[in-house]
Amino acid sequence: MKSLLLGVNKKRLLETIKVSSSIGSSEKGGLNRLALTQEDKMMRDVFVQWLYEEGLDVRFDDFGNIYGRRKGRIIDGPAVAVGSHLDTQPCGGRYDGILGVLTALEVIRVLNENNIETDYPIEIINFTNEEGARFAPPMLGSGGVAEEFTKDFIYSTRDDNEISFQEALREIGYLGDRRNRLKNVRSFIELHIEQGPILVNENKSIGIVEGIQGMSWFSVKVTGETNHAGPTPMENRKDALVPSAKMISKVNEITKKIDGLKTTVGKVNVKPNVANVIPGEVEFMIDIRHKDDEIRSYAIERLKEQLSTIALMNDMEVTITTDWHSDAVRFSPVVTDAIKEAADKWGYSSIKLFSGPGHDAKYMNKMAGSGMIFLPSINGISHNEDELTLDDDIEKGANVLLYVIRKLANN
Repeated sequence: MKSLLLGVNKKRLLETIKVSSSIGSSEKGGLNRLALTQEDKMMRDVFVQWLYEEGLDVRFDDFGNIYGRRKGRIIDGPAVAVGSHLDTQPCGGRYDGILGVLTALEVIRVLNENNIETDYPIEIINFTNEEGARFAPPMLGSGGVAEEFTKDFIYSTRDDNEISFQEALREIGYLGDRRNRLKNVRSFIELHIEQGPILVNENKSIGIVEGIQGMSWFSVKVTGETNHAGPTPMENRKDALVPSAKMISKVNEITKKIDGLKTTVGKVNVKPNVANVIPGEVEFMIDIRHKDDEIRSYAIERLKEQLSTIALMNDMEVTITTDWHSDAVRFSPVVTDAIKEAADKWGYSSIKLFSGPGHDAKYMNKMAGSGMIFLPSINGISHNEDELTLDDDIEKGANVLLYVIRKLANN
């Protein structure tokens, strides 16, 4: 076997990224390539052509996920799956999960031009609707394959124009067959930009992702009494916004007492939301995240107690509803160890960390041991046209990915 330190062709990889960056490009240098739009179709068509050019067996399933399979010596053996997504946010960047697909393609190109066989097959994948910008929730393609969502649920999901997922899939010509879904997987690896500042702040080139934080969303409804701002004395008011502000402050305060906890109140609705009317009702949403599910659960219970106490002391009614939760994910030590080994062999600096956002690897982990490689995001910016990962970091990530795939795809 040739050296595992065989590197990628940086010039070719950057040219491939350049082609992608021209499809659905925005005025400010980003991308607007929502899932199952014509822009997405154009990118898919180009990607499929690239797969055929590498002699891969190409197929797409009933969720529109695209697969390119490279045979291994063990013809029917479990595959090493690698990939991410090509769709973007409305004002997204050029890198995001796109790098995960295009660096995987470069890995295949390197293996082919060097006539390198692997024991096990390799499946390169573009998952549908990872972003969830057009069809919510996100990660419908990978979630469908992992049976996290039912086919009926995914197909009936509609965009803002009431077009269903199934209709959009059929419109762009990527409504495939259930028989083509990913199965018999040995392991899964996904390269992605960090979408945060840790790697840049720590001056590290490679992020070894140990897992994905668990997260919960709660709706809090505080009910007081609407009244006129002028004649109503302060002592007679039941202003729902005042205790709500105290509650939101508590949400932030709890993070100072529990290490690693992340909380966000990103949505607030005040009724009637008029300058001269005392707010009678306030609703806000809380996003709570931690890598340890027990700690997250403890934080949630403590926060509920504190919010209820504030409501009681202010003679308010409060209703706290769980909207959604997702348990933390721990990635396979086999995959994370391979990433660490690759970074060390290449002499790249690395750090272990957890992912805040969810990714396709979250659901793939239900099918096989998985892992992720993070690359630095300049200034921690993502889902933004200013998103930037440097060319040298892209090359380093692709070299690590090549090493890991070769290691995982051989006995």
